[in-house]
Amino acid sequence: MDIVHQPESRRFTYQEDGHTAHLDYRDENGRLNFHHTWVPPELGGRGIASALARHALDHARSEKRRVIPSCSFVAGYIEKHPEYRDLL
Repeated sequence: MDIVHQPESRRFTYQEDGHTAHLDYRDENGRLNFHHTWVPPELGGRGIASALARHALDHARSEKRRVIPSCSFVAGYIEKHPEYRDLL
């Protein structure tokens, strides 16, 4: 799955068949606040939101940044994947 980080838009995106899924973030005092994840219905049910969350969290780790999971999907993803809890 080809997920693209667009730092100028503060967004991670995935595109397929003219549809775009995205995970948006804000930089808050050096922490990445993942505040919104959206997958269009046409791409739903295929694990795209999870892939976006995983990619964003891996990016935060590679940048040695902590995260604020204000998006309920990202918060739930971290809850189900304890290997990311150290980023909180």
